[in-house]
Amino acid sequence: MKSRWMVPALAVALGVGLLTPQAMGAPQAAAPAAVPMIDNGIGVDAPLMGWSGWGFLQRDPSAAKFRAQVDALVSTGLKDAGYNYANMDDFYYKCPGSQGPDVDSYGRWVTDEALFPGSGGKDGMHVLGDYVHSKGLKYGLYVTPGISAQAVAKKTRIMGTSYTADQIALTSSAQNFNCKGMLNIDYSKPGAQEFIDSWAQMFADWGVDYLKLDGVGPSKTADVRAWSQALEKTGRPIALNLSASLSASPTWSELANSWRIDGDIGASPRGYSFPLTSWTNVSRRFDDAARYQPYAGKGGWNDLDSFGVGNGENNGITVPQRQSHMALWALASSQYMLGADLTNLDPGDMALLTNRRLIQIDQDGIPAARVIKDGHQQVFAKREANGTWYIGMFNTDTTSSHTFSLPLARLGLSGTARITDMINNDKPLGTVSTYTTSVAPGGVALISAVATSGTGGTGSLVNAGSGKCLDVNGAVYLPGTKTQIWECNGGLNQLITPTSTGELRTMAATECLDVFENGTTPGTRVSQWNCHGGSSQKWTVRSDGTIVGQNSGLCLDVTGGRTANGTELQLWTCNGSTAQKFTWAGR
Repeated sequence: MKSRWMVPALAVALGVGLLTPQAMGAPQAAAPAAVPMIDNGIGVDAPLMGWSGWGFLQRDPSAAKFRAQVDALVSTGLKDAGYNYANMDDFYYKCPGSQGPDVDSYGRWVTDEALFPGSGGKDGMHVLGDYVHSKGLKYGLYVTPGISAQAVAKKTRIMGTSYTADQIALTSSAQNFNCKGMLNIDYSKPGAQEFIDSWAQMFADWGVDYLKLDGVGPSKTADVRAWSQALEKTGRPIALNLSASLSASPTWSELANSWRIDGDIGASPRGYSFPLTSWTNVSRRFDDAARYQPYAGKGGWNDLDSFGVGNGENNGITVPQRQSHMALWALASSQYMLGADLTNLDPGDMALLTNRRLIQIDQDGIPAARVIKDGHQQVFAKREANGTWYIGMFNTDTTSSHTFSLPLARLGLSGTARITDMINNDKPLGTVSTYTTSVAPGGVALISAVATSGTGGTGSLVNAGSGKCLDVNGAVYLPGTKTQIWECNGGLNQLITPTSTGELRTMAATECLDVFENGTTPGTRVSQWNCHGGSSQKWTVRSDGTIVGQNSGLCLDVTGGRTANGTELQLWTCNGSTAQKFTWAGR
């Protein structure tokens, strides 16, 4: 069903962005308060990179197999390209059956030392961590929520307390995909947090730098909070990744460094490595990346899962599809985690995995917005602080090539721009105002666009009354974030991009200046929201410096005419005051 705000298609390329509830007429949720981001100093400016054991090792890991992958991570040059985490996944612990994992005297999982032998009094997982660190890499491990039914049956003591496992456990089953036998924890009970604290400290003692908490969803928020707090208490910087969460939210931003927003990328039955993925599993991530884009950034990142690229025909996808796979992950600033057998890399795949432009686009820490979705044609874009645009034009049709014709003004890039191919060795593609190209089935045209003069239509809006800039509070992407005035500093959250459709785009041109609930009365607040093409996001910038909401006829206004940092923006009856006049700086 088409939105009533859809603009006509241009040639065969143009459609509308992802529809949100607001775009379809549903009321907005109240603007959230400032969301505290996880503060462990990890992945603050860019998503993490590395290799994840599940993609290839699956149900059959061992110390020898894992060390071989670690060695290859170094010898192939992947470490030097930035892939510096080596993450062990499931099946490193003893799992005798449905009664749950074997546990130590404090109720924590016991390493299967037949597969991961200890040495010198060190646990096998500690030994493995030492090996990873000896290679100059960081070490990741895996856990699931809850407590083993074995710990409950044995009434194991909770370390440092007088409480026992049976006193904190519920009878309901916690999510453990493979071993089973984990029970939920009642976090209102004394000893519950202390149990997680002791487990986290054990991981820290082993040298863990990254913890994947699997089987997580909104119903496991208490578990996530407990683990987040426990990892912080260890004093060791440990990244927290939430797996199979299938969502993103301000809550996850507060508690974790990354979160999975879809299921496993693997196409094979569980327990088999190949094929690594399928086009079905890759292509469904387009909607994921668009839907959850506003929740990523500043220490917390969407995780589209590991790459199904590296092993040639065993990948399960074509060469153009591999390029689309990696380009989407890069534009989305997803975790860049390898999932292949690194000891048997395909040369063409290796070139793609180490493509410096793809890595650069991923590591800029700017999650791109989907600006076009029209049948099999999708466009994602983002703007760097230096004015460079990165644009991906994806053809999701697996049978036919498609021709894209993209007016750059649609994105907010005025005039002409120099176009460069980001995948194929920075090949120059000319200077244009509308970029036209044919894209192979399942493929992508990934380009940079640099304005030939000025800043491509992007600059800061300076308020005449205060001399301060229009600013997105906290430099976050979250929908509902308040807009305000603040001392001008040139930050990304003060760069505004006017588009040819009347939008004023914020935060790397991925979000929009929005009238709350499309209000038409004086005093309605103006905040940041996902761009959706609705009338609440259409503005007219007049020559006298006023900015008028097209639906209301009211002016963008600094509340009360105040001049203090943090003063919120609103709509108000146009009156010609300096509180309602803005000038462009940097355009």
